[in-house]
Amino acid sequence: MNERIIAVADIHGCSTALAAILNLVDPQPGDTIVTLGDYVDRGLDSKGVLDLLIALKSRCHLVPILGNHDEMMLNARNGKDDFKFWMNCGGITAMDSYGSSGRLDLIPDAHIRFLQQCVPYFETDTHFFVHANYRPDFVLEEMDDHTLRWLSLRDIVPSRHSSGKIAVVGHTPQADILDLGHLICLDTGCCNGGWLTALDVNSRQCWQVNERGEQRIP
Repeated sequence: MNERIIAVADIHGCSTALAAILNLVDPQPGDTIVTLGDYVDRGLDSKGVLDLLIALKSRCHLVPILGNHDEMMLNARNGKDDFKFWMNCGGITAMDSYGSSGRLDLIPDAHIRFLQQCVPYFETDTHFFVHANYRPDFVLEEMDDHTLRWLSLRDIVPSRHSSGKIAVVGHTPQADILDLGHLICLDTGCCNGGWLTALDVNSRQCWQVNERGEQRIP
């Protein structure tokens, strides 16, 4: 089997969908799986999602990108204001998956370490991967956190990046994959009754499942 580079968009606590899509993809040691962030919140099993991703690191080369919801989960430990902000943005369901909406101490250290080790972006010779958005004239190393993790495609759809590489993003839910040629958005709203999407960026093979684990052929 040729080595693959597979992007998986916003999982948002949908552990059944993640398990199903990993079963379809069947990651191999030579594969690179790039997860585009937002592992937690909204869906019912953020804990299960992080457990699956931590286990996945032993099967392939996993590149986890930090999403804005993951950032909020990390920041919630800083004080009451950050905790309340996270709760208002979907953190309640994430905390419920650990057994209590009010006890941050129930989150395993391994889950915090996983999120702390997530990267802001990833790039290959032909593609780059970010959670949310990018600035066409900035190299990735110089892009600000707001652009990378928070800026919606509803606010701005960028032109082709100056590197000429294809951007692969999540963050802004779409009814189906948004493919503009220079930009591909893979967030297809699994936590809102849509689909979790995985895409082999080289072969363009695609897998989609919903939060019940049911497959759709794209």
